[in-house]
Amino acid sequence: MDAASSRFIRINHSSIGLIGLDMALNTAAEQEMEEQQAADFLFQEIRGRNYIPPGSAENYREALLAEYRKHCNLEEGDDDMLVVRIFGSGCVSCNGLQTLLIEVLDRMNRAADIEQIHDPDEIGRAGILMTPALMINGKVKSSGLIPTQAQVEQWLREIIA
Repeated sequence: MDAASSRFIRINHSSIGLIGLDMALNTAAEQEMEEQQAADFLFQEIRGRNYIPPGSAENYREALLAEYRKHCNLEEGDDDMLVVRIFGSGCVSCNGLQTLLIEVLDRMNRAADIEQIHDPDEIGRAGILMTPALMINGKVKSSGLIPTQAQVEQWLREIIA
């Protein structure tokens, strides 16, 4: 069973760390809950361990349902959306990888949701053995080294083509 660690998801335009989300998603998926049942279950589980600002309940429910759909591979992704995760301890190499990525995106005139992951548990759950690591739209593109600008640009072009 997963530890009750924090995991970040997008709610509106913010990345929010939620404690216990992995456990709740796994439970809902194992029980093969219908979407609305899963949304209610996830919201209750998350509300019990996390602060949810007044007036934000519906936004949290929508984000949790979207996360459930992704977790169960029920959601067809936005092919044009770039979600980039950089895994590492926050060292110079990790920060350099983020800078390189931003430079390439700027040159390509593209936007991406970029998140740095420092939590060792989340790094392990993603299957990362060596850092820094770069994941684009759920696929690990490099691990243990900093890729060249040309490599990063090629990976991004393959996705947005």
